Amino acid sequence: LRRHCSADSTLLVYLISITMAKKQPEAAAAVDPTGWMVDNDVANFLLLHQKEVLYMCMLGYTFLHGSKVFKAVPKTASVSYKLISMILACTGGGILVPIFLNKVPVPLANDAYPIAILTSFACHYYFPVVAEVMNLSPVVKSLVVVFYELVRAKVVLTFTLAASAAIAPTTFSFPLFGPIMCGTVAGCGGAFLPMNKGLDPITNGLQPPMSSAFVGSALVHLFLNTSLSDGVINAKEKAHLHLALLFITVGLVSAFNMKAAKVKKE
Repeated sequence: LRRHCSADSTLLVYLISITMAKKQPEAAAAVDPTGWMVDNDVANFLLLHQKEVLYMCMLGYTFLHGSKVFKAVPKTASVSYKLISMILACTGGGILVPIFLNKVPVPLANDAYPIAILTSFACHYYFPVVAEVMNLSPVVKSLVVVFYELVRAKVVLTFTLAASAAIAPTTFSFPLFGPIMCGTVAGCGGAFLPMNKGLDPITNGLQPPMSSAFVGSALVHLFLNTSLSDGVINAKEKAHLHLALLFITVGLVSAFNMKAAKVKKE
């Protein structure tokens, strides 16, 4: 009899709990008022979510670097000199920053970069007309610049976050200057390699990739590590999106010399 009473009471409690659960309103799902920023095909492309898009942009990234290298090096330079110069230009930041953080350099850790570099180098060396087409066609040049800046934004964000996780905080609750400097070097380190260049690349001031890398890494780092990102859903992806848009804007302005005319003093 006691067993039957215990079973009946257990069943009764179970039924009451189910009834009460049905009466309680379901918790409202978190609403993201800025979710439209990253929930679209354009954002998926800019954030390089698909590997195919990433590899395509890597080709554009290495091709534009190759265009700069082949213009800068002497025409009589050997093939090996041109190739090594291009490797350093493409992966300079990906070599220096991992050394700072005691990590494996990018060209050794990711086989996709050497493949993209060799492919772009072959295009410049055997088919120089491709680079001429890019310089003559604003549409093609714009596409290559967009691909270039998307990869650069991904690199800057990746190493800024990696440095933030690797460097212990001291004065503040989070490491402040270390991640910003690592992000800056990641975005423009190739300009200082090989090391015999010294500070020659900034003799006439910071180049656009240098200034944009510094500003971008600083904004991203401060946004993600302060109260500015409190309550922001997918804060990392949204920061990445704005960083990519900033780099694309600066890159296009620099590529087409869209600068304000200087006012003549009377």
